Amino acid sequence: MSYKGFYKVKNHQKYRGDSTKCVFRSLWERKFMKYCDSNENVLEWSSEEVRIPYRSPIDGRFHWYFVDFWVKIKSQNGVKDYLIEIKPKKQTLKPEMGGKNKKTQLTEIKRYLINKEKWGSAKKYCEKRGWEFLILTEDHIFKKNERRHKKHKKNID
Repeated sequence: MSYKGFYKVKNHQKYRGDSTKCVFRSLWERKFMKYCDSNENVLEWSSEEVRIPYRSPIDGRFHWYFVDFWVKIKSQNGVKDYLIEIKPKKQTLKPEMGGKNKKTQLTEIKRYLINKEKWGSAKKYCEKRGWEFLILTEDHIFKKNERRHKKHKKNID
């Protein structure tokens, strides 16, 4: 089941963008929004405000990728900017082909190829700016006693 709604930003001074249009498309995104809004080490943040062009491997045309989050985080090593995508771990892995109907297989392959292209474009975008691109999954969002912005070693070829 998909959960969608508007997050009510509490610390407006930290949010960059229109805080009245802060949409979450999953409970995981809402949880991350609460983290950004309340954590004192998150200096600034926004949701779906950064857009990056990418070429679709499906139709060959350029499209816009609206990254889930941009955050500016203060740590012992200084201040760093991150672009963060929230995804189920399953969607970060190359799809398995066995035991599924053809339509499901094609949908998963298409999603994987598009995400791979989006994330490659986001990584290049970040490298040009000295930022870092992270994909957070349920392993990061629901792990206790671990930094929530730890890099996910994704299995994208």
